[in-house]
Amino acid sequence: MDLHGKVAVVTGSGRGLGLAYAQALAAAGAAVVVNDVEQTAVDSAVGAIRAHGGAATGVVAAVGSGEAAQRLVDTAVEEFGRLDVLVTNAGILRDRVLWKMTDDDFDAVVRVHLRGTFTCARAAAVRMREQGTGGRLVLISSPAGQRGNFGQTNYAAAKAGIVAMARTWALELGRAGITVNAVVPVAATEMTKTIPAFAPVIEESERTGTPLPGWLRKDEGLGTVEDVAGLITFLASDAAKDVTGQAIGIGGDRLALWAHPKEKAVAFAEGGWSAEAIAAQWSHGVGAEPETCGIPAPKAPEA
Repeated sequence: MDLHGKVAVVTGSGRGLGLAYAQALAAAGAAVVVNDVEQTAVDSAVGAIRAHGGAATGVVAAVGSGEAAQRLVDTAVEEFGRLDVLVTNAGILRDRVLWKMTDDDFDAVVRVHLRGTFTCARAAAVRMREQGTGGRLVLISSPAGQRGNFGQTNYAAAKAGIVAMARTWALELGRAGITVNAVVPVAATEMTKTIPAFAPVIEESERTGTPLPGWLRKDEGLGTVEDVAGLITFLASDAAKDVTGQAIGIGGDRLALWAHPKEKAVAFAEGGWSAEAIAAQWSHGVGAEPETCGIPAPKAPEA
């Protein structure tokens, strides 16, 4: 995949998934603006990209504000002359069950994930429209945003909102040749190591240096951060010029297209539905096969 001549901004790219995205884009030929909240992380990431012959510069900033978003776009233009790709990866966690989650817990996560995606995408879209040559917005979501996850009211809500924004912006920006897609990644990171079901397997792999087991890579779609990066490069490329408005999952050996939410079961009553009528038909009608909630726990094959 050839991205020479393209310029990308990747938020939250000092480490983890974001760093893998930035490195993959640079390896394909794109010039990259690295972003993180820590100077050392930015310097390390920029240095690693340049050491492999890539073009990169860095911006230390916490995404969320319009000012930070504009600074990222301006840096891309000042350093490399244009902006073609935005990957909104920056994020934080403040996990709490509902009755223990504070206003600050909620607001902090929504500010970085949801508002940060909005402000960065807005600034990027303005620049891309001015350039008149199209562009790519790649918004990072999560399985938690698709299914919910215990203790993650703030994170799940933000990630669900990101998919909704991708669908909306795909409609609004299509005439300008700007594609917008949401990526739903699963990878072994510091975040996934907090999930009890995944932690022992990831820690054993890191301790021994052995690859993650095949059942985890295939059945659960959990692999390395590098396994996710190929999708980002594809979506940034001309090969994906007709792919827009999609939520695409990737991890380990698994690539998936998430469906739109849709009506699963429908019933009709002449004149409308009373509470009593709904109760009388629910368990054997519309509600006969209720949907599940949450991310299913991984199941290792029996020995």
